[in-house]
Amino acid sequence: MRIILADDAVLVRQGVARLLQDEGFDVVDQLDDASELLARVALHAPDVVIIDIRMPPSHTVEGLQAAIELKKHHPDVGVLVLSQHLESRYALRLLGGGGAGVGYLLKERVADAGELADAVLRVGKGGSAIDPQVVEQMVGRRRSRSTLDRLSSREREVLSLMAQGRSNSALAGQLFLNPKTVESHVASIFTKLDLLPEPEHHRRVLAVLTYLHTGESRPD
Repeated sequence: MRIILADDAVLVRQGVARLLQDEGFDVVDQLDDASELLARVALHAPDVVIIDIRMPPSHTVEGLQAAIELKKHHPDVGVLVLSQHLESRYALRLLGGGGAGVGYLLKERVADAGELADAVLRVGKGGSAIDPQVVEQMVGRRRSRSTLDRLSSREREVLSLMAQGRSNSALAGQLFLNPKTVESHVASIFTKLDLLPEPEHHRRVLAVLTYLHTGESRPD
């Protein structure tokens, strides 16, 4: 996979580039700000862009804004946003455009090359990769009665792992369940969330969005 990195911290950027190269990825370009991101994407045609949320000049949400703009113009390019802090509302803003091929990870995950590589692969293939701490934060919040009240505790557990971008086979391994049992839980989730028959991937994204938006009172 071809990767573009955007992070103004040169040591972080070069460190991530080295980790990715060691995992077999092709880092085709590196940027220290987000102003030229669209032009560089058009030039290099990457599979995935990895970008920090806080970029120059204000170091607030330039990276997030660039990621959202990128998905509008290049929906087939995966976007993995890195953040120093746990800010679930930013994950929701990124996912709000449809959720296909997007990810949000805390920078501390970068230290685990295998976990980073797995997230990049999932995002590059059109899946999602949401940091477990973001999901846990949302799970822990008290919810008013909602669509998710229809789900059993096991189905919520399955949906929580789906929100992290896990496949059915990964869910089966992590929950020590038979793959057929996992398929049954996933099918039940789709039914209870009133997700009409559509391509499997699209329904998984919609289910995750339902889950995340229910846990977050202020998506903006």
